Amino acid sequence: MVKKFTFLCLLICGLLSLETCLPASEPEPPNVLIILLDDLGYSDLGCYGGEIRTPHIDRLSQQGLRFTQFYTSARCCPTRASLMTGLYPSLAGIGDFTRNKPHPSRGPGYIGRLNEACVTLAEALKPAGYQCYYVGKWHMHPKTGPIQRGFDEFFGYTRGHSHDQYDADYYIRLPEGRQKEIAVDSEKFYATDVFNDYALHFIREAQTKSPPWFLFLGHSSPHFPIQAPARRADAYEDIYRQGWDLLRTERFERMQELGLIDGPHWQLSPRSQVPVDGAAITNGFAGQKNPAWDSLAVDRQRDLARRMAVFAAMVESVDTGVGQIIDHLKKTKDLDNTLILLMSDNGACYEWGPFGFDGPSRKGTTVMRRDAELRETGGPGTYQSYGSGWANLGNTPFRMYKHFTHEGGLSSPLIAHWPDGINQTDRWVRDPAHVMDIMPTLLEITGTSYPSQRNGKRTQPLEGRSLLPTFQGTSGPTRSIGFDHQGARALRRGDWKIVWSKRTPTEVSWELYNLAKDRCEMQDLATTEPELLNELTNEWDRWARRVGVIWQQPPEK
Repeated sequence: MVKKFTFLCLLICGLLSLETCLPASEPEPPNVLIILLDDLGYSDLGCYGGEIRTPHIDRLSQQGLRFTQFYTSARCCPTRASLMTGLYPSLAGIGDFTRNKPHPSRGPGYIGRLNEACVTLAEALKPAGYQCYYVGKWHMHPKTGPIQRGFDEFFGYTRGHSHDQYDADYYIRLPEGRQKEIAVDSEKFYATDVFNDYALHFIREAQTKSPPWFLFLGHSSPHFPIQAPARRADAYEDIYRQGWDLLRTERFERMQELGLIDGPHWQLSPRSQVPVDGAAITNGFAGQKNPAWDSLAVDRQRDLARRMAVFAAMVESVDTGVGQIIDHLKKTKDLDNTLILLMSDNGACYEWGPFGFDGPSRKGTTVMRRDAELRETGGPGTYQSYGSGWANLGNTPFRMYKHFTHEGGLSSPLIAHWPDGINQTDRWVRDPAHVMDIMPTLLEITGTSYPSQRNGKRTQPLEGRSLLPTFQGTSGPTRSIGFDHQGARALRRGDWKIVWSKRTPTEVSWELYNLAKDRCEMQDLATTEPELLNELTNEWDRWARRVGVIWQQPPEK
């Protein structure tokens, strides 16, 4: 009996020794969740200084990273093209906007849809075994839609930049022939909520199959038309009746308290200029600064406060969905090995004047609601924006807005959450990054190679660079990043940035800023640093020619 016991002990010890000698198993590749908000301003989230309630997103940021210098391409579809492909927008085929037919004189960078030389995130990750899902706004042309470009399942819309959030029939399920799994009474349908529900549905579906999975949740909130159930907006109305001047100051102070603003090189800019455009759509303020809140009549203030309250309710509705997703991933023990990236596609949207508009973009007029009519704002069938005054609040402390290449147009929050892969969480990352960096980041963390060919043709080499070193607490080398959107131009090299504006009442010329000393672009150094200005403008010109930028836009036909 003693011999048998001794033998069993030796056998167990031998097996344990053998196990310790075996090589460690490769870590499982992470699941990937990208959450993209639409027209969210730099400081709208609570964790970036905003008064909008975003507790679930805030919790993600506290357990992850918050970037202070994350850049977009200034507008929705160029940013999406860059994010989806790891390229500058013009190299992906959407240099400025989607269009029904390619313009014959614009060149290959402006065909208005994804071209054949780019590879999407789904096309890159699917060969590595990823299940690929997309929910929400596509906006990279239906002819190059999500199913054609690598995604397995889709719910949302592929046509247009926005739509009525209450119009259930507009939102589609792809591939063709798929039935909508989530039944919502048409009177209760609200797209933001349904997008959240479909994100959870697709995650659950993916979890029944072999891991890993990739989900792109592209919300249309809070893009105009600003729409949200009235009861959700009610909670914000009194807050916004205080006005944009007071709230900009309060946001700036909170940003200091949070540590986002870390020195005197951040200054709260004056109220931004309303871009030059027709008097009807700029409410008569073209080329002037947004008006002081106290200068407005009480009825106008109340109408505007309700518009911003609806906008805030849209953002909070996205946050509610983020909370539902986090709770599910926790329960299923998938949260720690899921990389979550949350960002916006550009700065807050000024369209068109300080009072916003009612009716289709550029064709509507401004309506002022009073008394009981206020709660109709953002209801079914409405089509409204919140205007440049509130957009200026959204981009606190920066100048300008979406469409422009000043910091207010280009800068976005970026939150990265990945417990298994990010070191030193709950910190601000102050290195510049760009949406085109997402593709190389995902390729590196998943161990996936970038395809050299697509459908037998050579692919365009990547322009972005991986953020994995940033996740691990190190910085990459200095680089230059170019920008262009319909005549608004910029180039950032290290701490220096040049900017060319548009839609101004005076002649436009290049501006020069040292962002290390002047993050909010308040001191133009163009006249005091002429040699550096010339060097950087020449570099922008070389960049523009290399990536196929055409900055003189011909008239549409």
